[in-house]
Amino acid sequence: MVTVHKALELMGSRFDITVVANSEDIGYINIDEATAEIKRIEKLISAWDPDSETSLINKNAGVKPVVVSSELFSLIERSKQISELTDGAFDISYASLDGIWKFDGSMKVMPNVTEIENSISKVGYRNIVLNENDQSVFLAKKGMKISFGAIGKGYAADKAKELLISKQVVGGIINAAGDLTTWGTKSNGEKWLIGIANPLSKERIFSWLKIVESSVATSGNYEKHIILDGVKYSHIIDPRTGYPTTGVNSVSIFAKSAETCDALATAVFILGKDEGLDLINQLGGIEVVLVDNDNKVHKSSGVPLEENP
Repeated sequence: MVTVHKALELMGSRFDITVVANSEDIGYINIDEATAEIKRIEKLISAWDPDSETSLINKNAGVKPVVVSSELFSLIERSKQISELTDGAFDISYASLDGIWKFDGSMKVMPNVTEIENSISKVGYRNIVLNENDQSVFLAKKGMKISFGAIGKGYAADKAKELLISKQVVGGIINAAGDLTTWGTKSNGEKWLIGIANPLSKERIFSWLKIVESSVATSGNYEKHIILDGVKYSHIIDPRTGYPTTGVNSVSIFAKSAETCDALATAVFILGKDEGLDLINQLGGIEVVLVDNDNKVHKSSGVPLEENP
């Protein structure tokens, strides 16, 4: 058995696909199949593609319901369930907030309250109306938008993994820009070893975790943030208030599915240390490692971390 790896640009991000196969040629065929599946999902959920079902839903916000495929309907349904679970900290209608906050260094003052209130008026998962009878989706407010930026890559990683398992690929890792899912073991039978990035430097690992048949996703503010009046604001916006989050440097979620990890990493980052840890400790089969803005590590009850010396 050999291990075959390829890095690709998909869904606007870097994807690393690693498979264990009988030969290099078969491994690359498997990676091509996984790539095609990820592209298929992107075509379905991209808010940037004017022809996608998601764009059609957004175009008809406040106008009429749009009948969609059962796959997209189910993804939106699960997204709403996570919104309920997290009291709206996770919300696919957060896309309505776009454009107010800039994390490219150009922003020097806070947006005014009126701007934020206007923006937030269009956000709210309860205004995503699902009709199971005709499988339609209706955004109740004009100007409302949905986007799968906080769940889509995890979902794509899960679907690619599912496809490869159905093709009898015995082991592998799909890393969708930090949303990572594994199955099987390495070609030598060892477990996959997952590093949790240091929130101050993405290149440095501060903890290692051996995982089998599991997924992990990390939300962190090491990539994009702003400092206004001495306060560090993350690029992750609380969809309930319209303000960026503070107090947390990174959140890593471990669960069976990458989709769950992806969505909950964002939600826990927004909920903050106390509320976030409390939520995860109530959920079965899900764990969290959270680093606060003092770089103190907090973890849920079931995390077996191998600390670096």
